[in-house]
Amino acid sequence: MRIEWDLSKAAANIKKHRVSFEVAATVFDDPYAISIEDHGSSHEERWVTIGLAADERTLVVIHTWRDTTDKELIRIISARRATKREAKQYEEGI
Repeated sequence: MRIEWDLSKAAANIKKHRVSFEVAATVFDDPYAISIEDHGSSHEERWVTIGLAADERTLVVIHTWRDTTDKELIRIISARRATKREAKQYEEGI
């Protein structure tokens, strides 16, 4: 699996949400992470993943997910700390 992001979006995300994309990327290592398709985006297939990051914060990561011929490609769009409701959904496995 390869994970990438836009550098300017990553910088803006740190300012807005205080979450770096480097930390957000560790959510995909969480075996209990939950990913669901976000039907709110009209121009591309987006996913929402809730999981535990390496720094032990429960995060919500918005991303695209593509299968290429050799591996999966995840492109992070945004990341933030989970709300109490989202953290509870994660803990209960939705």
